[in-house]
Amino acid sequence: MRIVVTAGPTREPIDPVRFISNRSSGRMGYAIAEAALEAGHEVTLISGPAAIPPPSAVRLVRIVTADELYAAVHQHVRDCDMLVMCAAVSDYKPVTTGSQKIEKHEGSFTLQLTPTRDILASLPREDRSCFVVGFAAQTHELEDNARRKLRAKNCDAIVANDVSGSEIGMETADNEVTVYARDGFSKKISRAPKKIIACEILKIVFQLREKRLTKK
Repeated sequence: MRIVVTAGPTREPIDPVRFISNRSSGRMGYAIAEAALEAGHEVTLISGPAAIPPPSAVRLVRIVTADELYAAVHQHVRDCDMLVMCAAVSDYKPVTTGSQKIEKHEGSFTLQLTPTRDILASLPREDRSCFVVGFAAQTHELEDNARRKLRAKNCDAIVANDVSGSEIGMETADNEVTVYARDGFSKKISRAPKKIIACEILKIVFQLREKRLTKK
């Protein structure tokens, strides 16, 4: 199977030295890519800036901004059987980017932001050949928000994790997630190292994909 995995944060430049980003380390996406490789699949890893080494056998595509991620996903999704969108994409970017460092001055500073493009929502909705797995990092109302995103972004499955605490989720070695699918399916994966979580996620989404294929 040909699998595309996105991982890590994006960075939206303010000027040559500053940017907007988030706390994603890339560990979850990298673990999914590694688990898919070990299961014998062909993996393309589209990664934002991350301080950890990628699995050696992946086809690595490096990106920085949300726009670069958008372009890379649309390029590589054409030839894949499954897309796993684990990257933590910035929701907003500066309207303008300074060509020189913005110097500090007295008084307040206003930065005007504009939404980035929604990559999952931009994918084809009809006659789609690949199985699309989204991720939802939430701080509250985990199931309601995850199921809403599942429908709104037309995913086949979505993986939700609670990032309100400091012990699991972003910048940690462990995670705890719940996988949701369109037919009302849900499966919780209890706290464990991200490598184990990745293997369990893949088992579930492979089963969901096979179930969808048998219905055609």
